[in-house]
Amino acid sequence: MNIGLKIKEIRELRNFTQEHMAERLGISQVSYSRIENEQTKLDLKRFHDIARILEIDPSLILNFDKSKIFDKCQQCDKSYYSTYALNDLERIRLLDRIGLLEIEIEKLRNRKG
Repeated sequence: MNIGLKIKEIRELRNFTQEHMAERLGISQVSYSRIENEQTKLDLKRFHDIARILEIDPSLILNFDKSKIFDKCQQCDKSYYSTYALNDLERIRLLDRIGLLEIEIEKLRNRKG
């Protein structure tokens, strides 16, 4: 499992630079690059700090699979990609909205019956 590569891929999806990450972590860009390249040992605190900056649950970093993020449109003349990566707050908001819509659907069904 290449945690450094997973962190890099998530960072790039967030459009964060190595400089941004390094600044937020209080380290140099070179030191941060060594984390992504697995040239330095990543301790648990630093791993959690990186997850916080990336706005993602640490367990999602460990299970991250870039192939599940992008859906290439097979019927398009051009390559279109849509991303499905949500941060925790977006996920909660989406689930809340889905819950409200399900309640509304049930109300409408009950009116017909």
